[in-house]
Amino acid sequence: MKFSVFTASTPDWTPEQAVAKLAEQGWDGIEWRVTDQADADVPGFWAGNRATWPLTGLEDHLADIDRLTRGAGLDYSGIGGYARSFEHADVARLIAATAALGAGRVRVTMPLLKTGDYRDLFAAARKDLEWATAEAAARGVTVLVELHHETIASSASAALRLVDGLDPAAVGVIHDLGNLVIEGHEDHRAAFQLLGPYLQHVHVKNVAWAPQATAADGTVTWRADWATLRAGQADVGAYLAALREHGYDGWVTLEDFSTALPLEERTRDNLAYLRSLLA
Repeated sequence: MKFSVFTASTPDWTPEQAVAKLAEQGWDGIEWRVTDQADADVPGFWAGNRATWPLTGLEDHLADIDRLTRGAGLDYSGIGGYARSFEHADVARLIAATAALGAGRVRVTMPLLKTGDYRDLFAAARKDLEWATAEAAARGVTVLVELHHETIASSASAALRLVDGLDPAAVGVIHDLGNLVIEGHEDHRAAFQLLGPYLQHVHVKNVAWAPQATAADGTVTWRADWATLRAGQADVGAYLAALREHGYDGWVTLEDFSTALPLEERTRDNLAYLRSLLA
């Protein structure tokens, strides 16, 4: 397996700092966050993230992206796009950029459950993916559907329904360990078997549920929050073992949104921990 970092989780670093630090720590690759984001006084994961490239005018930044990435000796594990499946112009822009960079894979996000009737959203997203798959195939790129809570594809079973019958060379699924703690968990081995050739990419982070409030009648409400790889509810070691047993030997991309450790210490420790689990 090869290890990379998704720059959504490195908000404090500029692109120059990100490639330098990740290369020095021994990571194999990087997954660039690409989106038009809000400004923030303090860099954050979702706003003011310094390691994010803008979607608008992305073409003007491709030479810099490639110079930094290749110059540091890093590979692309993919491009972390945020365009929704129905935003065809933005999806086409991401596919073209991914092809130009030789980055191979690009995430296309699925509709949120809260935006409509599930049945209608699912049917429309399937048509969108048929279009995106054709676009990707023409450029030698794979579009990726991430298993993500609060979307129409939170589980492997749902994602398989969405992509089944499409060309697995042009469309695949990101199996995301941390997201599945929040919603969509299925036995990992069964999920890998179900996805078959559509298992194209893996994201790893961890999550822990904790009591948020207790009502007067004793009813407890719970809240999911990001946790370190060691402290979350998902067993990362068992997960990697299941991937290896299945024969997966592709990218494992870290997107650790916990903040217990400073960023540089966090990324360094995560790589050491993952390698120890595979030793």
